[in-house]
Amino acid sequence: MANAFLVLEDGTFFKGISFGAEGEITGEVVFNTSITGYQEILTDPSYYGQMVTMTYPLIGNYGINEEDFESIKPFVSAFIIKEYSTVYSNYRATTSLGDFLKKHNIIGIEKIDTRKLVRHIREKGSMNAVISTVSDNIDELTEKAKNIASIVGKDLVQYVSCKSPYEWTEGTWDLENGYKKYNNFDLHIVAVDFGVKRNILRYFADNGCRVTVVPYTYTFSQIKELKPNGIFLSNGPGDPEPIKSGIEIAKQSIENNIPTFGICLGNQIMSLALGGKTYKLKFGHHGGNQPVMDLRTQKVEITAQNHCFAVDVESIKDKVEVSHINLNDKTVEGIEVKGKPAFAVQYHPENGPGPHDAAYLFERFVKLIKSHK
Repeated sequence: MANAFLVLEDGTFFKGISFGAEGEITGEVVFNTSITGYQEILTDPSYYGQMVTMTYPLIGNYGINEEDFESIKPFVSAFIIKEYSTVYSNYRATTSLGDFLKKHNIIGIEKIDTRKLVRHIREKGSMNAVISTVSDNIDELTEKAKNIASIVGKDLVQYVSCKSPYEWTEGTWDLENGYKKYNNFDLHIVAVDFGVKRNILRYFADNGCRVTVVPYTYTFSQIKELKPNGIFLSNGPGDPEPIKSGIEIAKQSIENNIPTFGICLGNQIMSLALGGKTYKLKFGHHGGNQPVMDLRTQKVEITAQNHCFAVDVESIKDKVEVSHINLNDKTVEGIEVKGKPAFAVQYHPENGPGPHDAAYLFERFVKLIKSHK
């Protein structure tokens, strides 16, 4: 294991030890507050280009198994933790976390004060950084970090969206039988892939929906040819504003009264399609313990989240009803379009990883579709 340096753009640096691949990488540092679920986090396309810091101190103790992946491969640029467990114990595990990172050429850094790092980001905001195992020149690394372009205005979806359509029929996992297999479906949903997570698709299958996943470059006309009962706008990485094709799909779907559901980036894209605005959060929401209130029922859900941008509801308050808010910072967590069969949430109801509190949203979408057939 080699020495590794994490250097932020403001000159703050941490010396640690590499436990994955070696080399040098750049990215935006964010932190995730989940206690478990590092496999799902590593393979979440919404983290494309980001260095993820885990606030929980011991990571790697249950190894890696491909059944829990949320996509085909990991998308983080680096993984930052306090302590790496070289010993893993889980009957489903097939390899260690360290070997997995090496296989995919991802730098992992441990033995740093993640508490100090997270407090720094919370105070100063998310910032770009360099992790290097090949250089200990802090000044040079700081300059590299300063010159990293912001994710604002970048189309990151192009790096994670599928290249051609595919069908999804697999359901969620259970202890007895593994992933459920379905053959008969009541409904057909087209999912626009901005970086969709597999567990979202599994929940649709559990609720009787065959899903056709299409690239984000598809047009609304191409989607209509598939004769969907509903359209789903998926999660994904980065700034929603450059995703013009997705915004146009959402706009046409809403105007044509097709039942439409968005999650995370999909929520932001739906808002932009209505003429709204979005903005970058200071350090984003990443983790499995974000409290969200349903404003109609006053019920509080503990939710999983992963986003750096939020909706400016004042820009569309005449077109939507705010359905959910974040109790930590009062940001918008859900909208319903007035007079249209369309709604979206900013958080992740598919618990991959995270709580199951919001899984009812998939059933709500199915009921919405059936009421408009």
